Amino acid sequence: MKRIEAYTCGMPHLDACLGILRRLIAKGDPNGVPLAERAIAEYLEATPVAARRSGLRLLQDDVLKQRDAVIGDRRDFAEIVNAYIEKMLAPP
Repeated sequence: MKRIEAYTCGMPHLDACLGILRRLIAKGDPNGVPLAERAIAEYLEATPVAARRSGLRLLQDDVLKQRDAVIGDRRDFAEIVNAYIEKMLAPP
């Protein structure tokens, strides 16, 4: 966790998105998927184009760590979020 915090120190939008995704994964409620997608979309809108891909990779790294630390619905939710991030990272 400290590694990601060191990289995001000057990126409040990324920090906010990470916080939202962590809380949603902790709940594991499938109804939270639109909130996760909106948090990621808002992060992308607030981030310069050149920094978006690396920011998405940081988000994905954290989501995968969260996924590996939970089970059941929480793990499933993290997988859904990861799939959405993968979709955003895919070439157009």
